[in-house]
Amino acid sequence: MAMTRLRYQLSGVVPGGPTATTAAVLSATLGAAAACWVIAIDQMRGMDMGVATRLGSFTFFTASWTAMMAAMMLPGAVPAVLRRAHASGRVLAAPLFAGSYIAIWVVVGIAVYALYRPHGTLAAGAVVVAAGVYELTPIKRHFRLQCHEKARSGLVFGLDCVGSSAGLMAVLVVLGVMSVTWMAVIAAVVLAQKLLPARTAIDVPLAIAIVGVGIAILAAPSSVPGLVPTTGHMSMM
Repeated sequence: MAMTRLRYQLSGVVPGGPTATTAAVLSATLGAAAACWVIAIDQMRGMDMGVATRLGSFTFFTASWTAMMAAMMLPGAVPAVLRRAHASGRVLAAPLFAGSYIAIWVVVGIAVYALYRPHGTLAAGAVVVAAGVYELTPIKRHFRLQCHEKARSGLVFGLDCVGSSAGLMAVLVVLGVMSVTWMAVIAAVVLAQKLLPARTAIDVPLAIAIVGVGIAILAAPSSVPGLVPTTGHMSMM
């Protein structure tokens, strides 16, 4: 469904059909995302300890986070990047737009590094429940709608998409900020929300499912694979 929506959006960006510019921008954007998946997976290998995950040095985490965000966020940004490239008439507008978009997510990563601490399952469950509730708020709907509109710049698009995906990214951070599995799950949801319009029949069950995961963590943290390290004692607070 998401790929069908992507083709529809691309046809709207380029009504006359594919062009050399479209092909170049599309290939470069998706190629960069694919390369960043490879880099992120390599950098994150052996780092996932669930709620006990440590971030490492600032340089390491910033590099890893940048690769993660490019991998997760660039596919869903393709329609916006193409719109910007065709509106400006310059191919270079595409990397500038995409680069400034990812720069916003890098700033978010710096904030995560400053605020993050290894934590317990109580904190993780509470954040996940809050993230599920956030999915149903007017703020979420506003920013998600903005992500589907024409953006004036990559910075504006980035700010809108941070507002739209804030809850989902909070889930990633508290459940396993260095988990490739959670990264893939959250990336799939973010991509679908970028490409598909909001629909109550889909969005409400998703929010309920997220809240359900949070409640499961609070009630039985061992039921969530990889959440708690298998070795050593982990405080529930």
